[in-house]
Amino acid sequence: MPITYQRDAQLDLDQFIELYRAATLGERRPVENHAVMQAMMEHGDLTITAWDGDKLVGISRTLTDFAYVAYLADLAVHVDYQKRGIGARLVEETRAALEPTCFITLLSAPAANEFYPKIGFEKHPRAWMMKPSQSTEAEPSDPQPGSCK
Repeated sequence: MPITYQRDAQLDLDQFIELYRAATLGERRPVENHAVMQAMMEHGDLTITAWDGDKLVGISRTLTDFAYVAYLADLAVHVDYQKRGIGARLVEETRAALEPTCFITLLSAPAANEFYPKIGFEKHPRAWMMKPSQSTEAEPSDPQPGSCK
């Protein structure tokens, strides 16, 4: 079955978290904190997903103004589906949804440093990051998926 791509598809929190775990991005995202993951899932400005039938196998999650800058916050492909061009296609679909004047920026996972130059990204030496003022680790009082505090 061919991989299909969708823009802003409705996602289930469990399948969203499972993809992050299966893509190893869960090692660097607060997958145990369902409230944060729910907010991440709901508040991206542009989300492109890759599907094998009804199985979520890839995601590109972007925060953007659509005209000048887009921050590609997450690019994740299930480990069983990597090396098939899905990540590159997710970036292509993301770029196609943006104005041609729009820059795409990202922070690379260590294992992906060699991937991004191959699909047109250039390394930038002046990127800066400020860590959150509060931990994103899950706390016992975190709500269950789908509920609000």
